[in-house]
Amino acid sequence: MKRTILGSLILGLACSHAWAAEPGSGIDAAGIDQQVRAQDDFFRYSQGKWLSGVEIPADRSSWGAFNVAQENVEGQLKSIIENAERDKARKPGSDAQKIGDYYASFMDEARRNALGLKPLKAEQARIAALSGKQGIAALVAHLNRIDAGGPLDMSVRQDAKDSTRYVVGIRQSGLGLPNRDYFLSDKDARLSDIRAKYQLHVEKMLALAGHAQAAQEAGQIVALETGIARAHWSAVENRDPVKTYNKLSLAELKALMPGFDWDAYLKGVGAAGKVDSVVVSQPSYLAALDKLIEATPLPVWKAYFEFHMISSFAPYLSQPLVDENFAFRGAVLAGTRENRALQKRAIAEVNRALGEMVGKAYVKEYFPAERKQQVAEMAQNFIAAFREGIETLEWMSPETKLQAQAKLAKINVKVGYPDKWRDYSKLKVARNDLVGNVLRSREFTHNFSIDKLGKPVDRSAWSMTPQTVNAYYSPSLNEVVFPAARLQYPLYDAKAEPAVNYGAVGISIGHEISHAFDDKGSQYDGDGNLRNWWTTEDGEKFAARGKMLVAQYNSYSPVPGYNVNGDLTLGENIADNAGLIMATRAYRIYMKGQPGPVIDGYTAEQRIFMGMAQARRGKGRDAFLIQQVKSDPHSPSEFRVNGSLKNHPGFYDAFGVKDGDKMYLPPEQRVIFW
Repeated sequence: MKRTILGSLILGLACSHAWAAEPGSGIDAAGIDQQVRAQDDFFRYSQGKWLSGVEIPADRSSWGAFNVAQENVEGQLKSIIENAERDKARKPGSDAQKIGDYYASFMDEARRNALGLKPLKAEQARIAALSGKQGIAALVAHLNRIDAGGPLDMSVRQDAKDSTRYVVGIRQSGLGLPNRDYFLSDKDARLSDIRAKYQLHVEKMLALAGHAQAAQEAGQIVALETGIARAHWSAVENRDPVKTYNKLSLAELKALMPGFDWDAYLKGVGAAGKVDSVVVSQPSYLAALDKLIEATPLPVWKAYFEFHMISSFAPYLSQPLVDENFAFRGAVLAGTRENRALQKRAIAEVNRALGEMVGKAYVKEYFPAERKQQVAEMAQNFIAAFREGIETLEWMSPETKLQAQAKLAKINVKVGYPDKWRDYSKLKVARNDLVGNVLRSREFTHNFSIDKLGKPVDRSAWSMTPQTVNAYYSPSLNEVVFPAARLQYPLYDAKAEPAVNYGAVGISIGHEISHAFDDKGSQYDGDGNLRNWWTTEDGEKFAARGKMLVAQYNSYSPVPGYNVNGDLTLGENIADNAGLIMATRAYRIYMKGQPGPVIDGYTAEQRIFMGMAQARRGKGRDAFLIQQVKSDPHSPSEFRVNGSLKNHPGFYDAFGVKDGDKMYLPPEQRVIFW
């Protein structure tokens, strides 16, 4: 995630949205609430004044350190994009022309309002022309190409059991609500209310598209999606890499879903003749979908396809469609009070469509060359911390330790930006054609993916742009990636004494490396193949620790009546807990065993924990938090902080936590993996 010294954009926000680091310590002293004991609630101790003083912006569903970082990045991207738009010397086909004209097409509200739904006339006609269910497969393929919905979707990815090659993955899709729980939880009053509002939203969107029977069709669409939801596996089941790896020959695929024209589908997505098998995430879903296609009248399917297609493009159309799309997607689902300003939405869209093109300009302008080396060196200390941690584990056998060390040794660390940039020369951008730009950019992305089939796996490629305020671990590539935007103040403070950085950005480094050894990542070997390298006994010990962590997080509730799903969040919780352990160990390695200095009254160990808590600071609206616990594998900020600290022995030592304190867990209840 990204942070630089807060520029004019951030300074222009309400002062409660930003904070300044004290020189030297890196700790936001103004945010600390001294009325809360660190030993009772470290999350509120470390940032209680910030929490009570900050107002979530009206155009946001949540607010925290990462959001301020994103705002800062947005201000920098605004400069890049607007300079391109104003560049009178830009040449046709140049980066400046594509960036500038894409931005101008989004900003032209007058043209968008005048056109209404006309830019989607061809797409509507394609759906209207569907004369029989035998044509559904080809239509779904087209909708997949333009990222416009459908009851199933495809992607090109590494084969989880042969990481040297690419495969086509087929997965479940088709829901207009975050996941199946929103359709199936009849006893939950909030979700029932959202479901009713969703049906009204579908009706309004269809009415705006000119449908005379919008209310009737909306009811039919929601009923169809409820049937689709019943066939979906749970969010927890979807996390199982073994259960969701089902390689089928094309003959087996056709036998599983005989009513679906798979030849037409594969031809439509561009994969025909390039694959002899696919990997299916949920075989039972495809079998159920086959029956749903047969049982559901064709007019209902046509209304369903049109609704999802229009919804996909609503943010780029006339104001009534923009407003209705936000009224449900933003206000109802996330609790956001107002839509983001047109300019901010335009920047986000250019960034989405032309990610690495914008990223190339971004790192040139805003990412200091020395930062890459600084963080790469820090990451090596975390690798060393893991090496030490594995070797000293009391619960793991020498045989499994050998395999774990072999995997650790093969982890590739990427920092800042890719060595090779994506080529956008085949993408056409027109200044007066926003929907056309969106269509072409989506299909360009699809073709980029399809073109990988039959080629060697490109291990230099990135799955995030450099200007993304985030980081990730890829189990198939066995790599951790830290984009440039993640490495700025206050998530990384180049002016602070290192301890706070080992907490703030270090928690991200340790967290991502830990994903190689969480409940999911630990099922892949060092080459990225889905393979069990554990002894039976060690696997059972690991699973037992996981059950303890699940129970801990199941007890946490950000909104009354809505608890964290410990099974869904297990991988992220393991990474949070292990990453924090590694942050303290990596700092000790950095210091070569020497004690860190006391600064502003905090020991080095205390500053590590403060840095972590400040990097995880955040608050969210109730609707956002409910959606998070229902569908997000990450726990809410409060529990990412307090939950991890309760399990960390060093936290007890650093802050003198004792039996009777609210942050105290008896030693036998603390869960330590690595």
